[in-house]
Amino acid sequence: MANHLNRRDLFRRMAATSAALAASGLPAWAAPKSANEKLNIGIIGTSGRALGNIDGVKGENIVAVCDIDDLLLGRASDQFSAAKTYVDFRKMLEEQRDLDAVVISTADHTHIPAAVMAMRLGKHVYCEKPLSHFVSEARLATKVAAETKVATQMGTQIHATDNYRRVVELVRSGAIGPISACHVWCGKTWSGGERPKETPPVPSTLHWDLWLGAAPARPYHPTYQPANWRRWWDFGSGTLGDMACHLMDLPFWALDLRHPTSVESEGPPVHPETTPHWMVVNYEFPARGDAPPIKLTWSDGEKRPSQLAESKLPAWDTGVLFVGEKGMLMADYDRRILFPEADFRDFKAPEPSIPASIGHHAEWIVACKTGSPTTCNFDYAGALTESVLLGNVAYRLGQKIEWDAAKLKATNCPNADTYLQREYRKGWAI
Repeated sequence: MANHLNRRDLFRRMAATSAALAASGLPAWAAPKSANEKLNIGIIGTSGRALGNIDGVKGENIVAVCDIDDLLLGRASDQFSAAKTYVDFRKMLEEQRDLDAVVISTADHTHIPAAVMAMRLGKHVYCEKPLSHFVSEARLATKVAAETKVATQMGTQIHATDNYRRVVELVRSGAIGPISACHVWCGKTWSGGERPKETPPVPSTLHWDLWLGAAPARPYHPTYQPANWRRWWDFGSGTLGDMACHLMDLPFWALDLRHPTSVESEGPPVHPETTPHWMVVNYEFPARGDAPPIKLTWSDGEKRPSQLAESKLPAWDTGVLFVGEKGMLMADYDRRILFPEADFRDFKAPEPSIPASIGHHAEWIVACKTGSPTTCNFDYAGALTESVLLGNVAYRLGQKIEWDAAKLKATNCPNADTYLQREYRKGWAI
C-alpha cells in the first residue's frame, strides 16, 4: 500500500491548487466554461443521500443515471434528459466508455462492487459513507485507488465545514494539552427486527435481484428497501456504520489516527439478522510520534459517555469529547466548547491555519481535472472505515480483537475472518 499523505501537506497542496485557480481567473471551484471541459459523470443511486450528491456535481455533464427502481430512475431522467438510463451499474460502466467519473450513493453492500469496477476502468469515484460494507473491502478500495491513481472522495461532507477545521486547530495547538482519550457518541439508532416470513410481491418498478447485488439472495420485503436496509447485517452496518464515519472523522483528522491495535465492543445479545439498538466500542490506537496512545470510545443509541454527567457537560445528543491534560474540548458538527469554561475564559484560539474548503464535492471535481488531492480520499477514508467496521466485528464475535492492520488479521481470533469479508453471489464478484 502507498504511504498515506500527511494531512498538513495535503492541505498545503490544496491551498496551492486553490491559489493557482484563483490566479487563472477561474472561479474558486474551477468549473470550466466550455461544455467539453466538463466531466462526464455517471450517477449510481438517485434517491435519499444521492439527492445531495447529485446537487453537488450537477454543474458537470451528467451523461448516465442508474437506479434499481424505475420510478426513481424516471425522476432522475426528467432532471437530466440527455443522460442514458440504466438499472444495472455494471452495464452502465461497461457501455459508457465516455464516463470520466461516477458518484455512488447506494446501500452499503453495493458501494465496493461499484467503486472497484469503476476504478479499474479508470473512472474517478465519489462514494457515500461508509466506504465499504466489510473491512476487507475498504482495504481493497484503498489498494485499487492507489494502483489506478484516480481521484477519490468518501461522502463525509461535514469534513468540509469550518467548525471541524477550528476543532482540529485547537487540538493540534495543544489547547487542552496531550490527549489520551476521546469519546464519540450518537443518539441515533438503526436496529432490531426478525426476518419476515411473508413474501409480498415485488413492486412492479423495483428490480429486486439487482438491488440485492452481491448480497445473499432472499425474498423481497418492504422492511429491507428503502432505507431500513441499514439495520440488516446483509446490507448495512447499523448506527455505527451509518454515523461513525462522520463523527469519528474528527478525532481521526485532529489526532492523526490510522489503525487501532485492539477493539472491544459491548451491546445487547447479538442477533444473527439485525444490528443492535445500542453499542459501546472501545478502540485503542498506538502512539504517533510524541503523541500518547489514544483510547477512543464510541457510544450509540441510549448510551452516553459517563464524563458528560460526571463533569457536568452539556447533554448533547451527538458529539465528540477530547480529554487532555489541561482540559476538555467538546464539539459536534457546528459547535465547540472548552472545559472547564472558567479555565479558558481568557483563552485565545490560534489563528486559522487550515484553508477553507472549496466544497466537499467541488474538491473532488477539481481533483478529477487537475490531480490535486482530496481530504477524504480512499487512503484516508479506507483506514477510517476499517476502524469503524471493526467495532461491528468485535461485537458480533463477542470478544476483544487484537488487530494486526498490516496483515488485516485479528491475531487472537481466526474466526474474525467470517465478519471481515464475504462471499459474493455469482456474477457480482469483485
